[in-house]
Amino acid sequence: MTVDLNLVSVFLAVAEAKSFRGAAERLGVTRSAVSQAIRRMEDRMEVALVQRTTRSVSLTEAGVRLHQRVAPAVAEVELALDTAQDRDDKPTGQLRLAVSSIAERFICGPLLASFTHAHPGVQIDITVTDEEFDIVAEGYDAGVRLGEVIEQDMIAVPVSGDQRQMVVAAPSYMKRFGAPSHPAELSQHCCIGWRPAPEMAPYRWEFEEDGREFDVAVNPRITTNDMWVMVRTACAGGGLTFGMEETFRPYIKRGELVPLLEQYCPPFRGFFLYFADRRNLPPKLRALIDHVRYRPASRRPKR
Repeated sequence: MTVDLNLVSVFLAVAEAKSFRGAAERLGVTRSAVSQAIRRMEDRMEVALVQRTTRSVSLTEAGVRLHQRVAPAVAEVELALDTAQDRDDKPTGQLRLAVSSIAERFICGPLLASFTHAHPGVQIDITVTDEEFDIVAEGYDAGVRLGEVIEQDMIAVPVSGDQRQMVVAAPSYMKRFGAPSHPAELSQHCCIGWRPAPEMAPYRWEFEEDGREFDVAVNPRITTNDMWVMVRTACAGGGLTFGMEETFRPYIKRGELVPLLEQYCPPFRGFFLYFADRRNLPPKLRALIDHVRYRPASRRPKR
C-alpha cells in the first residue's frame, strides 16, 4: 500500500488532540478536511481507526496500535529533517516541550525569553499538561516535571532548586474553624484538593514525620485541576489547600494565606528538564540544555 504521509500527519493530529476540531486547529485546515482525510485513510487500510460520537473522538484498537508504531517513527523523521536543516550546527526548527502545570513558572518567563533572544532560529511549542505519557512516543523533544516522577531511563537537568509543598489557609478560615496541629486532623477541616483529570481520584497530601513519609486522603469538599481556583478559594476563606510553596509565597507575604503544619513538610528534589538518552542530540535541544545548565547564577532559582 502506498503511504500518504499527509494522511498519516492528520491521523496523528487527531490521535493527540482527541478531536477533529483540535486537529484542524493544529494543522490549519477545516474540520471537514480532517474528517475526509481520516475516512480516506480508513478506506485505504480497510479498517476503522477512529471512533466518532457527537461528543468525542477516540481511537479504535487498530488505531491505538497504529499510533503506537507510527508516532515514534514520525518523530524520528522530524528529528532527521531538523538535523539536516541545522546547517553548521546552528539551532533551528521547532522545539516541542511538555510541561507539568506546577512546573510552568520555572521554564517559562525569563528563562525562555532569554533563550529565544539567544537562538532566534528556534520556535518553541509548549504544552502544559499533567497527563503522564511517553514524551518520545508523543513527539516531544523534552519535558519539565518534578524529579521524583521522571522515568529512570531519561536524562534530567535541574531547572529549579529544592521545592516544598505545604498546607495553607486564610486568616478568616482559621478564625472561624481553627487550624490543625497534625495532618491526621485534616479530615476535620474543609479542604480544597487537586486532581489531574475528572476520572482520577484527588491527590493525596504528602507529609513526613520522624523520617517516615505518609500521605492523607483529605476527602476535599472542593476539587479542581486548576491551582488558581484553589488559591483564590483558599484566600476567600473557603478552606485549607495544599501545593507548592513557590505558588503560595506571594499570598503569604501579603498576609492573605498562612502556612500550616510546616514541621511535616520537608523539602524535596525540584523540577528538571528531561529528555531521551539520544546519541546525537539535535542542536535546538542541545542549545536549550546548555542554556538551562549555564545561565547566570543570578537568574537561577534559589534553593
